[in-house]
Amino acid sequence: MEKILTRRDFVRSSVVAGAAYAAASAMPAAAQASSPAGDALPVHLGLASYTFRNFNRAQSIGFMKQLNVLALNAKDVKDHLPMDPTEEAKALEDYHAAGIQLHAAGTIYFDKDEDADIRNKFEYCKRAGIGVIVAGDPAPGTLPRIEKFVKEYDIRFAIHNHGPEDKLWHSPLDVLKAVGNMDPRMGCCIDVGHTVRAGTDVIEAIQQVGPRLFDMHIKDLTDFQSKESQVAVGDGMMPVRRIFETLIAMKYNGFVDLEYEVHGDDPMPGVIGSFAYMRGVLAGMGYPSHG
Repeated sequence: MEKILTRRDFVRSSVVAGAAYAAASAMPAAAQASSPAGDALPVHLGLASYTFRNFNRAQSIGFMKQLNVLALNAKDVKDHLPMDPTEEAKALEDYHAAGIQLHAAGTIYFDKDEDADIRNKFEYCKRAGIGVIVAGDPAPGTLPRIEKFVKEYDIRFAIHNHGPEDKLWHSPLDVLKAVGNMDPRMGCCIDVGHTVRAGTDVIEAIQQVGPRLFDMHIKDLTDFQSKESQVAVGDGMMPVRRIFETLIAMKYNGFVDLEYEVHGDDPMPGVIGSFAYMRGVLAGMGYPSHG
């Protein structure tokens, strides 16, 4: 174990230096490194805006520029992506000006089996040009109604699993059982941390969900039984390289969004380390993010 940790520390120090160099690079290079358009990376790295839940939109945009990460899973938290149409339009202007791509919205909770409530949330995503809804805790009985809106709006619906505490969706495999015979735009956002805490093998889950995987939230844990053991990606037990290899093998074209849920008032050290580690893993696989 001591040798493994020493090697990890060495890798992290190297890639953190590389991340710092990338942060000083020109913006076009950053955009190329984090957007599918013209992206040489086979794994598209993004950010879940919940990571910066204690910071406003302007601060979050500043952090993303420092990170050279320009792909966002935006959430209605603080002023990141408000549900109000006028305020949402202001947010979209800010993201566009910063060169940030909103590829998903959520987690959005679907707690009402009502057309008006569901339509309001699909309209929210349509206005933003977002193609994936990351959904929390829709009751299984509401899925046929939601499926009608998926077909109408042509927006993919990705149910987010929340681990053993979730009364409905512990694991991505629970999601797959519910949507497996529905429209192919009904699928899953795999949260790798909650997946392992549910006792599900994360590699097996990715493979089984397959084409119904529309987004991924990545984090790391030092103890797969403990939600409180979250650390920066690379400091725990998550098999990051195997996850990336599996995604590449299945030609996954969605995003892997960092969702860093600890140190809410001072997340940047862990966030920087997480992206540096993931970029380092990809570089070690022969996919450098800049050069």
